[in-house]
Amino acid sequence: MSEPAPSPCQLYLISPLEVGGDFPQRLARAIDAGQGLVAAFQFRVKGLDQHLCARLAEPLQTVCNERDVAFIVNDSISLAKRLGADGVHLGQQDGTVSEARQVLGKEAQIGVTCHDSRHLAMEAGEAGADYVAFGAFFPTTTKEVSHHAGPDLLEWWQALFEIPCVAIGGISPENCAPLVAAGADFLAVSGAVWGGDEIAAVKAFAEAISAAS
Repeated sequence: MSEPAPSPCQLYLISPLEVGGDFPQRLARAIDAGQGLVAAFQFRVKGLDQHLCARLAEPLQTVCNERDVAFIVNDSISLAKRLGADGVHLGQQDGTVSEARQVLGKEAQIGVTCHDSRHLAMEAGEAGADYVAFGAFFPTTTKEVSHHAGPDLLEWWQALFEIPCVAIGGISPENCAPLVAAGADFLAVSGAVWGGDEIAAVKAFAEAISAAS
């Protein structure tokens, strides 16, 4: 019996820090341009109180819900609970998978940042994470980077584990091919989409992923 074909790589959009103004319309345009390519959106804002976060999140969550795109909250289990989000993405200092599972329930999508560490990824998998995120793969201006991962890490993970992996860090349509070929289930992208024309960027990602798959 032949092996099932691997699922095609999809996009995991991460918000810029500024999500007010016309950003809900930009998010809708980006998702629509992908025609099913965008699987998830991460709400990532810093230094704002939960009331303001909830107000900013509401229109974005509506855009995602209408398009069957998972709405994931960065860092905060309590905000994810308050919003009724589809899940939470945890950094290494943001609480444990078991804590998130207890608060958010068994249906929640829980992801964990694992940097360039096989050990952290295996720990996250054993703890019940729904996906692991590796990176940064390329230089990025979105956040401070002290960990650098290579495509071999994705190949190793895919050879041994069923849990999906996300590649993150400076990924663009021009450089994503090796990550797609190495088996990334999702490409987490921010600046490459929001730094210019989001429709053109998502279409360029679609072409690059298709060519590399």
